[in-house]
Amino acid sequence: MLLPWLAVLAVVLLLDAMHLGALATAVAVSWLVYCVWTWVRPRNRNRAS
Repeated sequence: MLLPWLAVLAVVLLLDAMHLGALATAVAVSWLVYCVWTWVRPRNRNRAS
């Protein structure tokens, strides 16, 4: 479960080290948006009432 976080962190640090700060920021913000979306999206869309 921690591996995707470490992978994204490694990519961001690598891009930053290559002086691609804008791309590193885009990757970090995209990852943050994805994580927030997975936490707040409805879990069961076809839930029987």
